[in-house]
Amino acid sequence: MQESVMSESQETRLEPALLRLLGVLVLGAILALLDATVVNVGIDSLGKEFDSPLSTIQWVATGYLLAVAVMVPISGWAIDRFGGRAVWITGLAVFLGGSLLTGFAWDAGSLIVFRILTGFGGGVLEPTMLTLLARAAGPARAGRVMGLMSLPLMLGPVIGPVIGGVVLEWLDWQWLFFFKVPIGIVAVVLALKVVPGAEKGGGQAQPFDLRGVLLLCPGFAALMYAFSQAGGIEGFGQTRVVVGLIAGVVLILGYVIHAFGSKIAPLVDLRLFSSWGFSASVAAMFLVGGMLYSLLFLVPLYYQQVRGNGALAAGLLLAPQGLGALVGMPLAGRLSDKLGAKLLVPAGAALVAIGTVGYTQAGASSNLVVLAACSVVSGLGLGMVGAPAIASVYRTVPPSSAAGASSALMILNQIGGSMTVALVAWVLASKTLAADSLTTGFHHAFWWVVGAAVIVFLFGFLLPGRPEQQPAPEPVKESGDPVPGAA
Repeated sequence: MQESVMSESQETRLEPALLRLLGVLVLGAILALLDATVVNVGIDSLGKEFDSPLSTIQWVATGYLLAVAVMVPISGWAIDRFGGRAVWITGLAVFLGGSLLTGFAWDAGSLIVFRILTGFGGGVLEPTMLTLLARAAGPARAGRVMGLMSLPLMLGPVIGPVIGGVVLEWLDWQWLFFFKVPIGIVAVVLALKVVPGAEKGGGQAQPFDLRGVLLLCPGFAALMYAFSQAGGIEGFGQTRVVVGLIAGVVLILGYVIHAFGSKIAPLVDLRLFSSWGFSASVAAMFLVGGMLYSLLFLVPLYYQQVRGNGALAAGLLLAPQGLGALVGMPLAGRLSDKLGAKLLVPAGAALVAIGTVGYTQAGASSNLVVLAACSVVSGLGLGMVGAPAIASVYRTVPPSSAAGASSALMILNQIGGSMTVALVAWVLASKTLAADSLTTGFHHAFWWVVGAAVIVFLFGFLLPGRPEQQPAPEPVKESGDPVPGAA
């Protein structure tokens, strides 16, 4: 019995090299995750600075989003072809270069172009981080590592509005972009020392799937564009939204046909979806993206529009959700290595539903302490859903397929988030107009988030249960291959 306990402890412990790798990758990835929400807070200020209408300046956010959408599918092939270390450092360097150039933009056009360049770099960071950590941790420690790694997924979008508010309150607009550069330089220096140079499964000379790129990347980007334009009273009936959705669906269906008939390795291997465990886990992350980004959209907007708070105050009032996630993710990640996702995901979804119900009753004078408690509960629930679901994805594929799994995971997570935000934005606008009450509109929008949580609760029971015991993975050697044969 004692030997069994010791064996399990040795199998799941995180050695210092792996913890350093985790820290360095999180430091770089959180910059990209902060980027979108920091800039979104400043859209109005940027429009005034460059004397540009909203229809033009919104491309600062939309252009970045579309650049990310183009790069996410390519990242899996690039990792297998060039190795995760090379892709990570290159992506981080492009991201930092684009951020620096954006701060020196002289008009709206140059601002948008440099933001697109930044998106090309940022689009490879999160999939590369997921792949490197999944390979380094192995199935036995996937839950613990993904629980710790998932913190920036939750905290980045929460902290972003706070940073954006502080910058706009005290500094010039350029610092929306400049603040990332010194942190990123530190991340690059540390990555050169810590990130393995030739991780297991990397560097394979796979042919480049050009046809897949020409189908999947613009298809994903078209869907992301359509969802980004679907908010407001006109919703999904706008011509540009309909055209974007049709183009996206047609291109992705074309990719599906191509992927199953291709003689070379497709950009994203759809055969991964033949595994029920993988399909269920990725679908759960699609729904998690919907819940997370809907709350990140609705909660600050409620504080600004219903209660009259400024951008900085609204960002600070979102912090309790991040606090809940800060507690929930590492705890759920550790537990998922023993219990699996089947128990933790429904429990987390129930907490999200309970916390969000409080906002369905909130008005202009509701108790802030109660609402903060609701946000803590929701954040705790999101953490309990996200970490086990991500870990479950990597337990259902071999290490050699981790890069393709990361691309599929990121694509569906972002589509889920964008689609649900567009839906709740349309519900908010239409119900506010119908009832002539902004508060009523928010109540209906929050109820849609509760509905999504209920779906995740039911769907969670279909996820894989307790993970099978796996052999301990080889320890990570910094700036090199895993140490063969080490205990």
